[in-house]
Amino acid sequence: MPTVIKKLDAGSYQLKDQVVAINRVTKVVKGGKNLSFAALVVVGDPSAAVVGYGSGKAKEVPQAIRKAIESAKKNLVRVNLTQTSIPHLILGRYGSGRVLLKPAPEGTGVIAGGAVRAVMTSVGIQNVLTKSIGTTNPHNVIKATFDALKHLKSRESVALMRGKAVEELLRVPSTRKKVFLEIGRTGHWSPTSGH
Repeated sequence: MPTVIKKLDAGSYQLKDQVVAINRVTKVVKGGKNLSFAALVVVGDPSAAVVGYGSGKAKEVPQAIRKAIESAKKNLVRVNLTQTSIPHLILGRYGSGRVLLKPAPEGTGVIAGGAVRAVMTSVGIQNVLTKSIGTTNPHNVIKATFDALKHLKSRESVALMRGKAVEELLRVPSTRKKVFLEIGRTGHWSPTSGH
């Protein structure tokens, strides 16, 4: 059964737009070349963890950007976040582009380049490590980033899926705890250390 995704209403958010790429494109016709501009834009509300992307094409740059913003407002997605980072490591894929997103501690900042940085700042992620692997085409990089963001799961949803309480997920089994303590104390762990 296909999953139904509820569309988010752009009017209920304080959306800020960010232009990622502007490309000059030409179409060869009988009388010569027709010049036009293609724009790629990311819009988002950091306070609501909502983000979207869109592209637009027009004869002039401002119209192309305006069309891209309108398109972006139609594909808004809500992202599962922790206070300032993402809940877990994730790899997003689109075409030959892959984007790795890794949670980071407070004070790290957004370690990302170009298209990925635009998405991270628009959605309101303050601490994250990212790596773009494969293509450098901004369209595919953004689509791979959105693929990763859509697959982020909250602790509550994972607990519900496993049929457990959130507290049970956070509890570390005693044998693992001993191993972690041993590693923290000595820097390594061996099975003969009696733990």
